[in-house]
This record gives sequence, C-alpha cells and structure tokens, in this order.
Amino acid sequence: MNISRIVNLLAIIIGGGIALYAQADEKQDTYMLIAGIVLLMFGIYRTSRNIPSKFDKQEGETFIKSEDED
Repeated sequence: MNISRIVNLLAIIIGGGIALYAQADEKQDTYMLIAGIVLLMFGIYRTSRNIPSKFDKQEGETFIKSEDED
C-alpha cells in the first residue's frame, strides 16, 4: 500500500470514530461531530477521485459508425 491509500484509510476510520464518539455522549459536542464528519468526507473524497469513471471506457467502444469513417 502506498502512503496516499494509508492516509485515506486513516482519515475515514478516525473521522468516523470521532463522529460516533461526539454523538454518543448525552451532551453532544457539535464542533467535534462536524470535525469528524469533515475528516470522514475528506477521506471518502480522496478515495473516490482515484476510481476511474465507467463512462470513460465506453466512449472508445462505440458501435455506431460516423459519416467521416467512410
């Protein structure tokens, strides 16, 4: 695993843990909950931007001939 994947995984795990911990108390700490959610979303965003789109692959595999190819 490279460093980027480890950082993403740690951000997701730590952010989720902070968000759950902040919400579990009787007196919810709003700022801690927001920080946990932001860290969680940061990790998810960084992970998802490295996944290629399925539509990029389909653009080159078109079965319709254009008029310029004749």
